[in-house]
Amino acid sequence: MTHTDTAISLLVAPARVMRGRHALADAIEYIASLGQRPLIVGGDRGLELSQLQVLFDRPDLAIEKINYTPDCCESSLDRLMLAVTTHQADVIIGVGGGKCLDTAKLLGYRCELPVVTIPTSGATCAAWTALSNIYSESGAFLYDVSLAKCPDLLVLDYSIVATAPQRTLVAGIGDAIAKWYEASVSSGHSSQTLLIAAVQQARVLRDILFQKSPSALEHPDGEDWQEVVDATVLLAGVIGGLGGAQCRTVAAHAVHNGLTHLPGSHHALHGEKVAYGILVQLRLQEMLQGDRLAATARQQLLDFYSTIGLPKTLSDLGLSEITISQLDRAATLACKPDSDLHRLPFTVTPEQLVAAMVSTTIVEVENRLVSSVSLDDRNNI
Repeated sequence: MTHTDTAISLLVAPARVMRGRHALADAIEYIASLGQRPLIVGGDRGLELSQLQVLFDRPDLAIEKINYTPDCCESSLDRLMLAVTTHQADVIIGVGGGKCLDTAKLLGYRCELPVVTIPTSGATCAAWTALSNIYSESGAFLYDVSLAKCPDLLVLDYSIVATAPQRTLVAGIGDAIAKWYEASVSSGHSSQTLLIAAVQQARVLRDILFQKSPSALEHPDGEDWQEVVDATVLLAGVIGGLGGAQCRTVAAHAVHNGLTHLPGSHHALHGEKVAYGILVQLRLQEMLQGDRLAATARQQLLDFYSTIGLPKTLSDLGLSEITISQLDRAATLACKPDSDLHRLPFTVTPEQLVAAMVSTTIVEVENRLVSSVSLDDRNNI
């Protein structure tokens, strides 16, 4: 075991988490203690939520609203920083999905202001984390930014999340369940206490989602639904907080990042692309390591995906007409030198990644036959 005198800063959790059916109303006093001139950052749906009226009913709060679109991108952030100055904002409130909340967090970080996150769906754990992903104006992933802290307040109001389309929670399940398949690869053999804890929590998260997701989706706003929302928004964030940079994404998110550079994928949600990416990662483990456990895990996920409606193939993502050159481009971007894909314990070339991407539903075969999968086999897409 090696020891170091270097201090490690852990950004484990928001300073406060308030959750409940009317959590936003209960959080008003705490929000007011953070600032008197909030700037609410949201998208079209988030900014029009009726639940936000409780903020505007406070006479001591001078509130301004602004739309973050077109994306969590540098041009949006420049415009929002100008709005902060114009309004003399002293607290940032993000109301929306993952990209909106990433924008609000990064805006607060750059302006040195407290941040409140109010997720409007169970699609990601962005409301929790000290990380923001930056995209181009057209939605292509560019890079991520590590922030100085987690949000000052996370408000998980189930009455707000319940207004989101069910598809968003399904996507959140895909994003959250990736924690196990990626963390077990990147940190599964670590002897460090907190990394062990993070990996085991990822396994618990996977099991909760396997057990409760079908019931949660069948009975929206019920008890299991609430538990699954807690899992996708809160527990998924806990895992990244405990594990830190050493317990983050691997190939599943790298595949997502590569796909965002294809305009045809932009209608697919973040968690849908990540869910597909898990299958690709498992195929790589089968193909390049002969890992039969990975093959079993992939078949288990395929059954689970069929039950809850997650994508299993490129066609399911709306990419049935993708060309080989487009697929090559996405794979090359996913394999660039600084990609999280290289957290895998083996080398992956773009050609090998393409082969995995077009064979996510293939029936398990002997490892010696995998290399014969044709890149032109459209039946596997």
